[in-house]
Parts: sequence; structure tokens; C-alpha cells
Amino acid sequence: MTVRDIIEILEAKVITAADLDVEVHTACGSDMMSDVLAFVKDQSVLLTGLLNPQVVRTAEMMDMRCIVFVRGKVPDESIVKLAQEMGITLLNTRYRMFTACGRLYESGLRGGCESE
Repeated sequence: MTVRDIIEILEAKVITAADLDVEVHTACGSDMMSDVLAFVKDQSVLLTGLLNPQVVRTAEMMDMRCIVFVRGKVPDESIVKLAQEMGITLLNTRYRMFTACGRLYESGLRGGCESE
């Protein structure tokens, strides 16, 4: 699945775009970046309601190419600038995390946790 597919599935708005045609293999929904660091594997998209620079730094460390902010949340300019510097696409969707994850799962994207 590509980031462009995710935009369509989640009816998402692009906040800042890197490569919309990059492939993502898994998804992770979490507001706890320690869980993302501990459990995520493979190239993932991160879904979160957390709005701070640590989200972008965590995504970069885990080689994630896309962050989706749920519940219509919009990051401030410092977060957008950091994502642009790191080549990470930022999206937002009106859906809550549970629904957004479910829509992606229903479309074939699977979880990125070791236990799955």
C-alpha cells in the first residue's frame, strides 16, 4: 500500500508531503512513543493523536515515512518543519484512531507489532 492509498482510505488531508508513492507495509496506532520504539518492525505508517516533535523523531528513528494525526488534529509549524527536514509525510484524518486503524486493516494493511 502507498501513502497515496492511505490518503484515499482515510479521506486524509496532506499537511506536508514527501513521497506519496512510497510503499508502507504495516501500520501502528499509538500515543505512546515508547511502545512504538519497543514493538514496531518493518516500514510502517504511524497513527497518533499526540502532537509533539517526539512523534516525528520517533518515526524517523523507526524509518517510518508517514504520520497520520487522528481526530482532525493539526500539528504546529515546528512539527511540520521537522517532518519536512526528515522527509516524512504528515496527514490528518477526521477519524478516531480505532476507526482509522480499522479502515486501513480492512483495506489490507496489517499491524507492525512483534506479537502479530
